[in-house]
Parts: sequence; C-alpha cells; structure tokens
Amino acid sequence: MRLSYSTLGLKPKERIREYTFTLRGTGGASSEYFVTIANDAFVAHRVRYQDAPDICSLRLHREFATQTDHPPSSHFSVTDAELADYQGAHAPKPKPSAYTHKEDQES
Repeated sequence: MRLSYSTLGLKPKERIREYTFTLRGTGGASSEYFVTIANDAFVAHRVRYQDAPDICSLRLHREFATQTDHPPSSHFSVTDAELADYQGAHAPKPKPSAYTHKEDQES
C-alpha cells in the first residue's frame, strides 16, 4: 500500500502543539491524523520548532509500518524517547580540531 502524507497545519494549544496530517491511500481515500508534541519539549530545547513536522511525520510512518491496515487511532503523541532518538540522529557531527590533525601527522 502506497501512502502519501501532507501536513495540513498546526494548532498551538495550552499544553501541546497539534500537527494535522492528511493521509491519501492508493484508492484516493483520505484520512486525517493528529500528532502532538508537549509544549515543554520546545521550552526545554528537546525539540526545535522547525523540526516538529518532520518528527511527527516519522511518528506516523512508524505507526503505519507496524500495522497491516490503518492504525486503530488517529491521535498520537511524540514521546520523550522519540525526541531523544531524533536529536541523536540529527546532532551535528563534531569537527576535527587542528590539534587532532597535527597529532595524526606526527605519528
């Protein structure tokens, strides 16, 4: 089954930011899905605002990967563990220092 997602938007709420996605199946049918991230994750710098749609999309992909049909729910929350995984996978690579490079040449 080929699925395509599109982000419809976001609704900031008191304690969460809710991202709305439309899923279009191969037959043309569409469904809406809602993925939330707690506001305190943004305040605590565990997630950047510009990364949130991508994180939510990845969450939906994981849900559909584990289901043979549509998931039983249309509402999902991103966990702290998922945020940590995303941060770890997207952390900038440390640049080699000139000192390290100099030691390598002297060996």
